[in-house]
Amino acid sequence: MANTENIIAVKNLIKTYRTGDIEVHALNDVSLTINKGEFAAIMGASGSGKSTFMNILGCLDNPTSGEYILEGEDVLSRDKNKLAELRNSKLGFIFQSFNILPRTSALENVELPLLYNNKIGAKERREKALNALKSVGLADRVNSMPNQLSGGQQQRVAIARALVNDPIIIMADEPTGNLDSRTSYEIMEIFQKLNDKGITIVMVTHEADIAQFARNNIIFKDGKIIANNPVKERKNAAEELKKIAALSEEKSTI
Repeated sequence: MANTENIIAVKNLIKTYRTGDIEVHALNDVSLTINKGEFAAIMGASGSGKSTFMNILGCLDNPTSGEYILEGEDVLSRDKNKLAELRNSKLGFIFQSFNILPRTSALENVELPLLYNNKIGAKERREKALNALKSVGLADRVNSMPNQLSGGQQQRVAIARALVNDPIIIMADEPTGNLDSRTSYEIMEIFQKLNDKGITIVMVTHEADIAQFARNNIIFKDGKIIANNPVKERKNAAEELKKIAALSEEKSTI
């Protein structure tokens, strides 16, 4: 459950791109706070600014102007090396296309972020990666290669990799975009369990039904936030999966 402690605070964010003589305002004076333990779904049409906003939150891009405070630290005053350090220690990323290495086992994919941490030896690295895979239900697939895994299992590997550094925030960009409904709900079940443990989640999605699993929905339009509301009838992923299983069982007996 979210509390009143701000983990992210952005103020007057502006992001302007120039194409020839034309200025495009991708973000137009955006201010927002996200509290610790929140599960926010960021929504909006293509070109609304949600991906630009996510890239700035993830320290992958800088705004043209504005402020960004992450857990009390001024992000925009950091140089590239400090930003990379911040990304690796505090943020976990999950993408639509999974972004896992094709010729590397599930375990080795999950170990990858820890290779940049010289304080962790090989034994601890393996242990942390195994625990992360276990937490997403893949304890029996640690040595599997990506081509031996379904799309949902590959996304679970990506979630385990995002978790392995004990991040304070998970940032997910269309995490169910390449998955069917049932598998999407399984991923949302993992997200809800992580969120219940206190991990803050910021997720970009264009799917209204997926946004219903979050705690609040932030809607972008024309580079501005036009709504930021709690989800009134929040879906429980575990319950939704039970309904799908019951329906499937009912069909098989007909």
